Amino acid sequence: MKKNAQSITLLVLLITSIIACSKSTTTNVLPVSAVTVKDIPADTVVGLSAQGIPITNGKYTFYSLEKNAIVPNTDSATTKWDIAFLATRIIINGGTSGKGLGGAFVQTGLFDNLKTIPADSVFKTDNAPTSYAITSGSGKGWYTYDGLNNLITPLAGRVLVIRTASGKYAKMEITSYYKGGVTLPASASDADKLNKQRYYTFRFAYQPNGTKTF
Repeated sequence: MKKNAQSITLLVLLITSIIACSKSTTTNVLPVSAVTVKDIPADTVVGLSAQGIPITNGKYTFYSLEKNAIVPNTDSATTKWDIAFLATRIIINGGTSGKGLGGAFVQTGLFDNLKTIPADSVFKTDNAPTSYAITSGSGKGWYTYDGLNNLITPLAGRVLVIRTASGKYAKMEITSYYKGGVTLPASASDADKLNKQRYYTFRFAYQPNGTKTF
């Protein structure tokens, strides 16, 4: 009886140990919800020169995906921000743009369909002034420019895949470049096209646990 009791005790301890090890080595990856952010200013127009050229302050708006908040320009030389906007140009906190581990690339596909960042993905870094992780230019990155009607329109099916300043991962879809979150019609006034531009609306999903799964 004594030997049987000892055997049962050892078996229970062994099973408990296996369960504990299993729990400690398994990462529970939960889906992350997308967040929509509206009307983030991106060096908005403050006036016109005598020649009719738009005047701006020439300053980026810095944003933390981890905090879901604008970061003060005074922290531009830190790792507190992940992405920044100036007109149609987007920079990432890494390479020549910052001290972080940031990188990015633009993937063709639907935002909701990107569940896991492919293992062979190549994250580019900013190398100003010759190249940026998020390519600028009509049809080259995230938008097209209609010169006839002077309108910027986000390209459908383009997802910005981002490695943040701290080395975590996020995905982003830009949905509008105009205040109010809706691309202006061609018939909009010149005043609206001038004053309502450079306001980003986007949605993003940020994975805080460091995995590449959303």
